[in-house]
Amino acid sequence: MAAFLLGAVLLIVQPEIVPSRPAINSKTETTSQSVQRELLKKTSQKNDFKENIHSNGSCRQLPQTIIIGVRKGGTRALLEMLSLHPDIAAAESEVHFFDWEDHYRNGLQWYINQMPFSYPHQITVEKTPAYFTSPKVPERVYNMNESMRLLLILRDPSERVLSDYTQVFYNHMQKHKPYPSIEQFLIKDGELNVDYKAINRSLYYVHMQNWLKYFPLDRIHIVDGDKLIKDPFPEIEKVERFLKLSPQINASNFYFNKTKGFYCLRDSGRERCLHESKGRAHPQVDTRLLEKLHEYFHEPNKKFFELVGRTFDWH
Repeated sequence: MAAFLLGAVLLIVQPEIVPSRPAINSKTETTSQSVQRELLKKTSQKNDFKENIHSNGSCRQLPQTIIIGVRKGGTRALLEMLSLHPDIAAAESEVHFFDWEDHYRNGLQWYINQMPFSYPHQITVEKTPAYFTSPKVPERVYNMNESMRLLLILRDPSERVLSDYTQVFYNHMQKHKPYPSIEQFLIKDGELNVDYKAINRSLYYVHMQNWLKYFPLDRIHIVDGDKLIKDPFPEIEKVERFLKLSPQINASNFYFNKTKGFYCLRDSGRERCLHESKGRAHPQVDTRLLEKLHEYFHEPNKKFFELVGRTFDWH
């Protein structure tokens, strides 16, 4: 028990980390350091870390891995699949610590309190898809842990746009609120509306550049979301290797559900599928409009491939 208490103390009152990369202007750097000092001060002053230690030897701890995005890329599926591994302890809800100011001001102790209890041999994982496209998040994550291993799951940008719209559309339908057609968002003055937020979220190279200012590429594993849907096991194997986990997840942990039209999970004989909100059919979109969308993403996708040294089977 003493060892766990000592570990918790060291975890919480860790020294301030000042980024060595990238070169940031002094005003931004000073502000960041000031915020971080306040966070650590608030954490240590609370002195309530004992509440994060369980009698069975498990404890709450800062995550060693974060699924940073992308929204509607398959983050929930990735987290559920990864949770099949006995050495993974996953936070159930999206925490939004680094991108929501009211959460971030609560300090690191609040963040720890959102984590699941885990054993020393386990890796704690949280996922918040909005992190990838939030400009402030990379530096904040770096200031907490410059050795963080990050998981980013991406899919065809055009398909992601349609999924983004579909989610918001159904959210409005459930509340019996009207919602415009997707054409009203995608078209403005007869041209593709590049100001549509869903399109901006699919400009992967723009957001990736921001992350690469703080984390080298070997700290960010990109999961192919389109392949994860079609054949999940090979993608999960790669994630296991990236996280230096023993190979515990097998092909037998996945089975195709013909009724739902996607893969479900089998764990110790128990079968479970993702929530019914997953895998919803996209709205019908005019072929010419889809072509405009594909053409728009052609150059951004090319820049992203060059940035990460990989290609993906996107339009």
